Amino acid sequence: MSVAITDGRLRIVAFERTECDVRQGPEPVLELAAERARGLLAKAGVEQPLGVGVGVPCPVDFRRGITVATPVMPGWDGYPVRDLLARWFECPVVLDNDVNVMALGEQHAGAARTVENFLFVKIGVGIGCGIVAKGELYRGMDGCAGDIGHIQVADSDAVCACGNSGCLEATFGGEALARDALEAVRSGRSPMLGELLERDGTLSAAAVAEAVAAGDATSLQLVRTGGRRVGEVLSGLVSFFNPSLIVLGGGLAVLGHVLLAEIRSVIYRRSLPLATKNLPIVLSDVGEHAAVIGAARLVSDEAYGVPR
Repeated sequence: MSVAITDGRLRIVAFERTECDVRQGPEPVLELAAERARGLLAKAGVEQPLGVGVGVPCPVDFRRGITVATPVMPGWDGYPVRDLLARWFECPVVLDNDVNVMALGEQHAGAARTVENFLFVKIGVGIGCGIVAKGELYRGMDGCAGDIGHIQVADSDAVCACGNSGCLEATFGGEALARDALEAVRSGRSPMLGELLERDGTLSAAAVAEAVAAGDATSLQLVRTGGRRVGEVLSGLVSFFNPSLIVLGGGLAVLGHVLLAEIRSVIYRRSLPLATKNLPIVLSDVGEHAAVIGAARLVSDEAYGVPR
């Protein structure tokens, strides 16, 4: 969970990250978020915020300010996140999907400042895509536009949390990478990952990145396989949407240029030259701050009374 206070120009005044499990349900998660926010407000000497922007890792009914259920977030279906936080903080609150607010953060302060049509791809525990067309977020009819994590990939039968098999998220989300890394340890294919598992007690994307940097061939193959699958899905989006830019962010962005290079190579190879000849594919400029900057951007019009 990332919580931040920004000033009127959306520059971060205070920032904090906290471990949080959304599967606890909305009440304990939102209470923790509010506690952290109030702590940062006190440190910044702010008695009353002008607005609160919120991003959550699930589909959102944007107009009603409620979350829509996903299998990995029990208890969140139809929860009135916006109205609850508005009562707690006594200010305007705007709720959106996390990848959408990350896209807004990149548009405001990152690599997408000068483009009108771009895709922001979050690769983390889940995989999603923020779509910005003519400078505006596209959310779709029911708020689930860009849910690319549940597009099927050709060479996988991994079972996804959604109940289907072969979903992109089930093959290269954060949990999928940890699962495959653990399997590499159990099968004896990666002593390096085994050492990291013994040291940390768990395996994460950061551990895989560390093993890649140390020259571990198995970890490198895990990243390349995942990057190829992401690239295959994105190549279809490039042919369909013809964006000016693709930005990669999220927790698995820690895998860095090895992941980026694989995704780039697949997109440039599989998409038409006309669609890719002027298409940069880059890592996020604002990194872990993308979501909080975007959430502040989301609510700033409400906070300052700018008519929509």
